[in-house]
Amino acid sequence: MPAITMYTTAVCPYCQMAKALLKQKGITEINEIRIDTDPKVRDEMMQRTGRRTVPQIYIGETHVGGFDDLNALNQAGKLDPLLQD
Repeated sequence: MPAITMYTTAVCPYCQMAKALLKQKGITEINEIRIDTDPKVRDEMMQRTGRRTVPQIYIGETHVGGFDDLNALNQAGKLDPLLQD
């Protein structure tokens, strides 16, 4: 199973929903990177993803995007294969 990395903040409801969806899929370990505690990390996230919002989710080296993107992959049946790689 590939490593899951998620850029988050403490008070982000979409981050919580993304974590809940991944938990439903059997993901027990998420490497959470909090961008609200270190401005340098926010800059790193923006450079890496080209986006300003959280969550920003990586499955392995694949940038999935935010919760809406993750949920759309799940609805389309494309999330499970990504999690199996």
